[in-house]
Amino acid sequence: MAQRIEVQVCVVGAGPVGATLAATLAAGGVTVAVVDAAPLPPMELPAFDGRAYAIARTSRNLLAAAGVWDRLPAPPCAIGEIRVSDGRPGERASPLHLHFSAAELGEEAFGWMVEARSLRVALNRVLFDLPGARLFAPARATVAREENGATVTLEDGTVIAAGLVVGAEGRRSPLRQSAGIGTAQFDYRQTGIVLAIAHEKPHRGVALEQFLPNGPFAQLPLSGTPEHPHASAIVWSERRALADRFLAMDDAALAREAARRLGNHLGAVRVIGQRWSYPLAAMQASRFTDVRLALVGDAAHGIHPIAGQGLNLGFRDVAALAELLVEADNAGTDPGSPALLARYQAARRPDALLMLGATHALERLFGNDFAPVRVARRLGIAAVDRSPTLKRFFARRAMGFGAPGALSGLLDGRGLLGAG
Repeated sequence: MAQRIEVQVCVVGAGPVGATLAATLAAGGVTVAVVDAAPLPPMELPAFDGRAYAIARTSRNLLAAAGVWDRLPAPPCAIGEIRVSDGRPGERASPLHLHFSAAELGEEAFGWMVEARSLRVALNRVLFDLPGARLFAPARATVAREENGATVTLEDGTVIAAGLVVGAEGRRSPLRQSAGIGTAQFDYRQTGIVLAIAHEKPHRGVALEQFLPNGPFAQLPLSGTPEHPHASAIVWSERRALADRFLAMDDAALAREAARRLGNHLGAVRVIGQRWSYPLAAMQASRFTDVRLALVGDAAHGIHPIAGQGLNLGFRDVAALAELLVEADNAGTDPGSPALLARYQAARRPDALLMLGATHALERLFGNDFAPVRVARRLGIAAVDRSPTLKRFFARRAMGFGAPGALSGLLDGRGLLGAG
């Protein structure tokens, strides 16, 4: 017999952003259903696959409030220092660099590196355990939205009645497209390469951001394992033709190319796990809401990975929307009302636009080899390094503090204020 269930919110898409929203809502007493086309348990990959997320300080606070952080099966690696420099492949980085230290700022860490599989396992455990969450995966949904509510019908005939549907299905969001919400897009003509390396020397919790003519190259510290005691994630932006050539290389040749950009401070390196790639483009939805619909994460916006803030931007969507929905639940008001959706859009679009503009400007400034610009940006990096005020400002933004749209306590560590 087909069943009919009633929830306050139905989240379509159980990736990191959608699943975290569902977990946060359920932890706050809001009934929620999650629908995803893929089965969740097989996503708990048994072996390291080379992918990891940079989780900012504020995002860690959100994951802790959702009950996810303490369920991570593998220890995250704290990023205690960040070194930013300008250079060219095969050459020593410019001595005019920018160095951030969390300890010097009185902070525990700027963020943490979490393996993708580790976050997936923790999210799955929370979603399966929380009594306020209903999980349907694998399942495909047909969504109907009207002024008085929404219905989500699954292929097996199950009907989910909800006050609000949340689109968390990524950049090609069917819900966004069906709502007629347009997007502004910019193609960087670059490919993002993601992989992991084992290296001879310890990273000591230091992350490296190297600005190169064809795109940024980042080395991000990972927690070691008995097999690979010293390991790091690599996020590498490259022109598409060159990226295709690098991705076709064997592991030894690819490691040599990575080492040309990384330098020798970590000693000998080798590729471990799988390699991943994706086209780099910026995207911004013209609006984040429609009748009984809110967009979060990549369904609403996408930015260049030059600052490593894409997932953290999505987590800030989660925090803003979750706080509004818990507030509505406590007040007994409609979770999909036009007023609530207007507040969500007002809270989130400024931050998304600011990050889009900032990352685009950084990519344009650093993604070239024009000599006068190269000299000017190296001098600019050195000037920021000598200014404690500017360094603290940029460090706090890297941790996620000071962003527009943070409504209350989820991001700053106070939890879901007033959750029932």
